[in-house]
Amino acid sequence: MNAVLQSASCFHCGLPVPSGAYWNVVIDDVPRAMCCPGCEAVAQTIVDIGQSSYYRERAEYAVNASETAMLPPELRLYSNDDAQFTRDADSCEATLSVVGIRCAACVWLIERQLLRLPGVQAASLNVATERLYVRWSKQQCTPGDILQAVRQVGYTAYPYDAVRHGQQLQQASKTLGRQLFVAGLSMMQVMMYVAPAYLAEEGTLDDNMASLMRWASLLLTLPAICYSAMPFFQGAWSSLRARTLGMDVPVTLGILAAFFGSVVATFTGQGEVYFDSATMFIFLLLCSRYFELQARRKAASALEHLQHALPASASLMASFPASRTATLVPAGSLAVGDIILVKPGEAIAADSVIVEGSSALDLSLLTGESAAQRRKAGERVPGGAINASAALILRVLKPARDSTLSDLLKLIERAGSGKPQIALWADKVAAWFVLGLLLFAVAVFVFWHWHDPAQAWPVAIAVLVVSCPCALSLATPTALAAATDSLLRRGVLIVQPHVLETLHRCTHIVFDKTGTLTMGRPVLQQIEALDDITENACLQLAAALEAGSAHPLAQAILDAAGAPLCHAEHLQEVQGQGLEGVVDGVRYRLGNAAFVAAIAGPPLGDTAIGVQGMTPLYLGVQGQWLARFLLSDALRPEAQEVIAYFHRRGKQVVLLSGDQEALTQGVAAELGIAVACGECLPDEKLDFVLQLQAQGAVVAMVGDGINDAAVLSAADVSFAMGSGAALAQAHADAVLLSPQLRPVLDTAKTAARSMSIIRQNLGWATLYNVTAIPAAALGFLNPWLSGVGMAASSAVVIANALRLRKS
Repeated sequence: MNAVLQSASCFHCGLPVPSGAYWNVVIDDVPRAMCCPGCEAVAQTIVDIGQSSYYRERAEYAVNASETAMLPPELRLYSNDDAQFTRDADSCEATLSVVGIRCAACVWLIERQLLRLPGVQAASLNVATERLYVRWSKQQCTPGDILQAVRQVGYTAYPYDAVRHGQQLQQASKTLGRQLFVAGLSMMQVMMYVAPAYLAEEGTLDDNMASLMRWASLLLTLPAICYSAMPFFQGAWSSLRARTLGMDVPVTLGILAAFFGSVVATFTGQGEVYFDSATMFIFLLLCSRYFELQARRKAASALEHLQHALPASASLMASFPASRTATLVPAGSLAVGDIILVKPGEAIAADSVIVEGSSALDLSLLTGESAAQRRKAGERVPGGAINASAALILRVLKPARDSTLSDLLKLIERAGSGKPQIALWADKVAAWFVLGLLLFAVAVFVFWHWHDPAQAWPVAIAVLVVSCPCALSLATPTALAAATDSLLRRGVLIVQPHVLETLHRCTHIVFDKTGTLTMGRPVLQQIEALDDITENACLQLAAALEAGSAHPLAQAILDAAGAPLCHAEHLQEVQGQGLEGVVDGVRYRLGNAAFVAAIAGPPLGDTAIGVQGMTPLYLGVQGQWLARFLLSDALRPEAQEVIAYFHRRGKQVVLLSGDQEALTQGVAAELGIAVACGECLPDEKLDFVLQLQAQGAVVAMVGDGINDAAVLSAADVSFAMGSGAALAQAHADAVLLSPQLRPVLDTAKTAARSMSIIRQNLGWATLYNVTAIPAAALGFLNPWLSGVGMAASSAVVIANALRLRKS
């Protein structure tokens, strides 16, 4: 079959290989000739993804006239209707990984290329996570078209896979490290050969020696130009192919101008050489890019950690309880009802209930809380939790694809899929900046060629080199990625890109009550003994009566009393009124005032809803009132601090609740909230928020229930409690992974710091460019010093943004 493949033909497509062609790919340990860089790129990708068998098993050459053939076989599969992309009636969306991202210029180029494609409705690439979100029309576009469009500008995209993405990141880091090493070595060697020319007094350096040093510098500069500078050349070529001016274009022009100008001077023996400037410029830029790459990895580390946390396999106990042997199976194959064994240190593959055993679980990935939580038989455990101590036998409640961690990962797929307005503004400015810079460099060259021809070339190079449009584009995404990483480690998942920006400028903070400001369950607040009997004795009697009840008020009594010290018999429950039972031969009643009054006698004073909005529960015996228990939905411990912070920041705090007006007003009074409305239906909450917005307010909403879904969607920025309904989380802009309110405070503080740092970064980038470019144009900066300034500008922006990771 392969006998027809001759060395004179392209191993990929079969077309003749041009004379002098150097393209080749090592396939099955043998270098194979390619006819063009396109075939070389496709063949190399097929080898890289482990599909070399394609060449051994094919019956004919790849079709060369079709653009579809430019896609590797693995990627071509995603054009089929069975591709696993999220869909609705008319459109599809997907999150892809992109290989080859070098800087913010790549983001701008890829987004621009995709938005030109017919049918693409949205395209947004997150520079920190290197994930590309795309939405397209099914009728006008296919996944293959999108992958091909990305490939046309020099990048490779594929559906996100955590393991493969990690390998790609590691490979990219190694490649950049090698390029940085070669550039540094070339720079040091070249500096040794140019030093005598700088240090020698005029007329003391022999012409032959000067020429020898120039030629040596040229040879030592070639590795930096031909290998280390390739990322800049590739970026510039991709931009020009897409008919755009990316940020690598001025960098490439500066490098090539310095190098070829020096080559001409070396051959002619006249003029200045800038080999030292060119190598130093390449080295400094690669340093900046390497630190930027590491910063992006750090900024996205929490998201990547979550992606890798989902276990790929599980130990299935098919014959439990008859047999306790376990078989390793893919986690995705687990079905509801399966019995699995989870050993200490292993992650739980799916939401389950404990059948046997007791252990401490590490839920830090899911809630942000570092303290392990104890779980015993009969209790539910979420998928993604880590078993910290003893082996557990679990029964699967949901498939792995629907586990708690999987749901979080689906939310993460939405995270970073857009950009806030401030980032869009910076991208637009940077795009026009490049065009303006090139025109300005030409004008500067023309002026100096007329004024002082000897200075025209170095000044033009310095102008191209000193500019830093990357600092403008990096200012916002790097800061937002660092802030998002910091918040995720503290239990806040930012789903939409505008959260920090909008929260910082919001005027009103609207809170739900039950489950948001309060714990969402009643707690015993006070016991009032009404006769000559101790409070503890009354509590024990009440606990004995409530021992078998599932009512929330009963649970509050039991939580306060602990294990009952006495036992009740002949229990009878009257729906909506209370309980009656016999303890040590005495008949007791526990319930509302009317129910207890039937045996205890006339009510004692006020029996309406009690003190400060608390709910009363009475205990009595024949002819005697014994005690009144005051219960309420307790405030979260951190609620007072959160509300006080927003008040100090000048925000108007509002409480909207579907609970009784008296209870709502009681909570508002305790927290110092001036505006509170109780007994609000979902549509009334929505109308309230819409009215605020109509008056010019920017509204943030915090809620947890299904009835909050509509108002969460309508608010300018919204938070859903992690302990709340899944529907509420699906409509929120951010999700609090832990059942606490403090992360809202953390997010508000981080938002303030983020906006401050973004303004600092944009201010620095702008100040640097408006100062450095005129200085270079006036001849005050030589090329190598311009390179130092350009690299330092990006480094300052990145270092400043990474301060947010420590917040």
